[in-house]
Order: sequence, then C-alpha cells, then structure tokens
Amino acid sequence: MDYAAVGATHAPDLMQYPPEHSIPAEESWRLGSGEERFRTAGDALLSWTAQRAAGLQLTDVRPASSPGYAGVSFDAEGHPVAPSSTEIEPRYDEDGTPWAGPGMTLKLHGRVGGMRADAELRVISVTEQTHRIGFVLGTVAGSVVSGEESFDIEWNDADEVWFTVRAFDRPNSFLYRSFPYLVKRRRRELFARYLRAISPLYATPV
Repeated sequence: MDYAAVGATHAPDLMQYPPEHSIPAEESWRLGSGEERFRTAGDALLSWTAQRAAGLQLTDVRPASSPGYAGVSFDAEGHPVAPSSTEIEPRYDEDGTPWAGPGMTLKLHGRVGGMRADAELRVISVTEQTHRIGFVLGTVAGSVVSGEESFDIEWNDADEVWFTVRAFDRPNSFLYRSFPYLVKRRRRELFARYLRAISPLYATPV
C-alpha cells in the first residue's frame, strides 16, 4: 500500500479526523427495501459495476498472492479484527473477470472530470454477511491521489437497503496538491457515478 492508515474508512470519526494530509468524503443513499434489493445491489457491487459504470476500465485483475488470504477485517468502530476463515467460492462476471476478493490487485484506467484517474489498487477486505455486503479498496501505486474507498450495502432492521461509500484522498499530483478543491470535485463526481450504477432509480450509467 502507498498509505499508512489502512482501514481508516471504517473509523467512525473519519470525517472529523481523517488521515494526515488527506481529504475525507462520505455519502449514503437509500436504494429501496427488502432482501431482493439487498442481494441484487450486493451482487452488482462485488462484480465491479460501480467502477465500470463510473467510466473506469479494469485490467490486470489478479487474485491474492497467497492461497487462502483472508484480507484485513475491521469492526464497526474501525478496529482490526481476525478475518473470517470462511472461504468464498470464486465468482466471475460474463467476461471472466473475478468478483472482488480479499488480497486481489487490479488496475483502473479512465478519466474523471476530464482528468486522469489511473491507479493500481488492492482489495483490502470483503464482507458478505446476512445484512451487509461490501469491500474496501486501497491504492498501491500510480494514482493522482493515494488513499482508500469503502463500499457497503446494508439491509437494516427497518427493511431499508442503504448504499454507503466512504473515502479519503491524499493528493499526489502537483495539480491536485495545488488545487485541493479539484480533489473534492473528483470525489463528488465519482460518488454520483457509483450511485447511478447501483441504484435502481437510474437505468443508464454515466
């Protein structure tokens, strides 16, 4: 990883106390209600629908270097905990790309707001629970920003399904370091694209 605060997107005080020199962001959207909506949204999330619909291309997707790698897991307060030992059967989309798995590395290519958004990333953790599905992505190298994104689909006790994305970005490029508002604008656009990808209210991704 090219940043120290691995797992910080799970910290409850991320927005108040982000990792040093980074810009935090968080958005939540209600997707609907019921188990079917939860499962459909979860499958879309784990099969990279949010990234692809954001206009980003996935390449060089590789599984964890060590067989049985379980990734890093965190509790609701952001503290590291022992990861689940349950092995999930590998799944693939129609073009043969594996779904998100702990320890997986990949490269993203594309543009956001007219600016390059290429990066090498690692899947830090994957969660598949009865009422929560999600994963965490962290930068490894080659990005205009370094940091982390967490994506969560939650089916709560009120039968509501919510999609939450949290992130922190530390500017790497000269342009972003000079104009931090561009980092915030980039993040807002990414969040909007993620919502269009996962929400049933949007029929056509950007």
